Amino acid sequence: MTERKGTGAILLAGGRATRLGGIDKPLLEIDGRSLLQRALDAVAGCEPVVVAGPARSDVAGAVTWVREDPPFTGPAAAIVAALAALPEQPARPDAPGPTWTLVLACDLADPAAAVAALTGARAAASADLDGWCLGDRDGRAQWLTALYRTAALRRAAAALPDAGTHASVRTLVGPLRLELIAAGPATDDIDTWDDAERAGARPRPIPTALLTPTKETP
Repeated sequence: MTERKGTGAILLAGGRATRLGGIDKPLLEIDGRSLLQRALDAVAGCEPVVVAGPARSDVAGAVTWVREDPPFTGPAAAIVAALAALPEQPARPDAPGPTWTLVLACDLADPAAAVAALTGARAAASADLDGWCLGDRDGRAQWLTALYRTAALRRAAAALPDAGTHASVRTLVGPLRLELIAAGPATDDIDTWDDAERAGARPRPIPTALLTPTKETP
């Protein structure tokens, strides 16, 4: 995937999911794959991949796990923590530090479509842009579905007080020169059970072994 060369990825998977009753939202499944795994599959070819959220063992792919400190202090703080895990210098000659960084929330219904729209824009990158973010069906910028120039995002993160604790993502990316890409359905996410129903997302089935009643000893 040559279009991913020099691109890292930050996946945000640490929210409380209050509108879904506090479930582990990234583990909702569509067609047998969790939202988190679908996001990881969508950024295949990016290096490194950093997930901001509690570590989970049942995912495929090389992942670095981080948490904002303290936890649940917002996506801006999560991005700041994840950036600290991205190498500034090449890890090896054939794997340079990422010039670009994809930022994706892990509640996207179709992360592959979002990544395709963003990497397609990168092909026409100009030196005066710091990145692109997708616009939703109403034209609103989705800062957590975006591709940023890593150095510019680092500078913006360094300017936030308290490592971004409780800062808005709009404040984080405010200094950046970004272009909005109208992407409509590619930005659809899952915040409510109605959203989950539309996307065909379901809670992970409980293993049969856990549903089998234990025979009581007389």
